[in-house]
Amino acid sequence: MVTGKIIPGASYAVIRGDKVEQAQVGVAEIEPETKPLWPHALYDLASVTKVIGTTTVALQLMATGRLDIDRPVHDYLPDFENHEVTVLNLMTHTSGISGYIQNRNGLPAADLLAAIQKLPISQFNLNHRVVYTDLGLILTGMIIEKILGQSIQTAVTERVLRPLGLPDATFHPNPAQAVPTTYSQKAGLLQGIVHDPKGQILGEHCGSAGLFASVADLVQFSKFMLGQTDNTAVLAPATITSLYHDWTPNHHLRRSFGWNLWHAGADHEPIIFHTGYTGTLLMLDRESQSALIFLSNRVHPVVNNASFLPARRRLIAAWIADAVTNH
Repeated sequence: MVTGKIIPGASYAVIRGDKVEQAQVGVAEIEPETKPLWPHALYDLASVTKVIGTTTVALQLMATGRLDIDRPVHDYLPDFENHEVTVLNLMTHTSGISGYIQNRNGLPAADLLAAIQKLPISQFNLNHRVVYTDLGLILTGMIIEKILGQSIQTAVTERVLRPLGLPDATFHPNPAQAVPTTYSQKAGLLQGIVHDPKGQILGEHCGSAGLFASVADLVQFSKFMLGQTDNTAVLAPATITSLYHDWTPNHHLRRSFGWNLWHAGADHEPIIFHTGYTGTLLMLDRESQSALIFLSNRVHPVVNNASFLPARRRLIAAWIADAVTNH
C-alpha cells in the first residue's frame, strides 16, 4: 500500500495469543513536505471512536440498568419525533433514519443536533435493513449525556480511556503528536483536529468521531476486548462475550451492538470489527485470540477511495486467512 502510493504510511500491530508484532511503515506526511513516522504517533480514529468510546459507555449503562436499549429514543430525547425507533436500532444501524440536512456542515452545533432529531424514518428499513449512519451514534451520545449529565467525550475519557490506562488516547491531542490528515494549498494542513465535519461542529458532544490514539492504545484495548486482560469496572467479561453475536432485531443482519460482524466461516465465531474513514481499522477474533490494528492517514493529502478500499479488503483477507485458517 505504501509502495503503491495508496497511503503515505501506517502504524500497525498484529496480536496472536500472547504475542504482539508492532511496526510502522512509510511516512507520516508527504505534503507540504515529507516527515517520518514515529512511535506513539496519534491517528484520527474517525469512526473507530464509535466502538472504543460511545459503544463501551452505552454497554456500561445498559449493564447497570440506566440505559434500556429496547426503549424508544423518544423516551430519552423528547425532541426525537419518531416513537418507534429504539436505542438498539441506533446501535445496530437499523433505525431507518434517512434524509439530508440542508447546509449540514455550516450549522452551529445546537442547530445540527436539532435537525438530526427531525430527520424522516424509512419504515421499509426500520428493523429490516442495516444502513450505516453516523447519526445513530451521535444520538446515542446525546442519550448518554442526558443520563450522565456530562459530554459524551468527557464520559468516554473518564469511563473508558483512563480506567483502561490507554497511554496516548485523547480527544484533545497536541497537534505535533498527531499524524496529519488532509492537505491543500488553500486550507493548509489539518493536524490534530478531527477530520469529520460533524465532529468539528459538535466537538465534545460528538459520539461518532473525534478520538485520537496510537497503536499502543489499540493493542491495550484489543487485549481487553479479547479477554486477555480484565477490568470489570469498564466491562464485565460476559458483556464483552455478548458482542461476538448478531444484535440486530431479527438476528440475521450481521451487525453487533455498535460493532460490525465478519463471518469467517460456519464453524468459526464471528469476528468483530470497525473501520474509520481516515484509514483506520480494528479487527478482533476472540476464538483465535487474534487482532489486527491498522492505522493510516489514507486521506493525506487527499481521499483516494478507488485504490484504498480494494487494498483494505486484500489486507483483511490476508489477516483472516492467517488468523482463522491457521487457527
